[in-house]
Amino acid sequence: MNKMTKNDKKPSRWRKIKWSLLIVVALIGLAIGSGFAYEAIASKQAAKNFPPPGKLVDAGGYKLHIVKAGTGSPTILLEAGSGETSLSWRQIPDELAKDATVVTYDRAGYAWSEPAATERTGENIVRELHTALDNEGIHGPYLLVGHSLGGMYARLFAETYRDEVTGLVLIDARPEDDARDTADILKQEGFAGNPQASTLKLIKHSGLLRLFKDALLEGQVPKEDRDRFLNVIAKDSFFEAKEAEGNLAWTTEEALRGQRLGELPVRVIARGLPQNYAQAGISEEAGRKLEAIWQAGQRKMLELSTDSRLIVAEKSGHMVIHDQPELVVETVRSLLK
Repeated sequence: MNKMTKNDKKPSRWRKIKWSLLIVVALIGLAIGSGFAYEAIASKQAAKNFPPPGKLVDAGGYKLHIVKAGTGSPTILLEAGSGETSLSWRQIPDELAKDATVVTYDRAGYAWSEPAATERTGENIVRELHTALDNEGIHGPYLLVGHSLGGMYARLFAETYRDEVTGLVLIDARPEDDARDTADILKQEGFAGNPQASTLKLIKHSGLLRLFKDALLEGQVPKEDRDRFLNVIAKDSFFEAKEAEGNLAWTTEEALRGQRLGELPVRVIARGLPQNYAQAGISEEAGRKLEAIWQAGQRKMLELSTDSRLIVAEKSGHMVIHDQPELVVETVRSLLK
């Protein structure tokens, strides 16, 4: 019998290594494929488990999801912030519906609303909302309530349809000079902003967002809202629309700069607690500057009207609608009187 030499053993050892590598690659591919398949099935099931609570109404080429509650005039129209939806208001609409008609909705691409083909400028957003309200037979006068970026859209709505608006409540709303005044500070800090929509879509489709939701959504979405975020909100159209709105927010700032609304009652609710800028990787000194700019912007909005008033939400951060919803309800009701 011939003895096996060292050279005879090498091909055998190499074949084992190759097979081992192939098995590892195959297992990784299987895991990735399983994640994508799992997410696809879960998303399809979510569409059945979470039907829209309101109606889909034509907004001029696509449909907006509108939820109406209560009766009577004026119509309280709630405009949510960036990345926020009709669900973000929680119990506030139910409370206000005891006094008047209340309307919440999802902007194009958000939650149950269809995506729009038009640019996500404030001008288009406001016009398309007005079209949908008309088509649904929901008419003014409107009492507008806008939070964060939604505050700018509420202001633009008041500017565009002045004769149909009876009051304006701005909840820690984005000031019209925010991007211009903070640009240099953010640049010096190397702040990259939010992850791109393409990255977020990949994370969602891979199933990673669903599997590691508590870790990935910490500080972004409250724990009690995470299931609805995953199953209703976190879709391709949402990530794309949110990014498009953010990229074009400066156009709305330009449109609002120097705005004056005469004697229109305006109430400005400003946060009492500063943002956690360190969570975004921003230094303490830069955070103080950014907070000072934001707070100055809140007070500048008092110039919008001769009937304006500042209300400080002492116990609230930026999400006043979650931290002190009773203050929001009380402020809106004060204008109903």
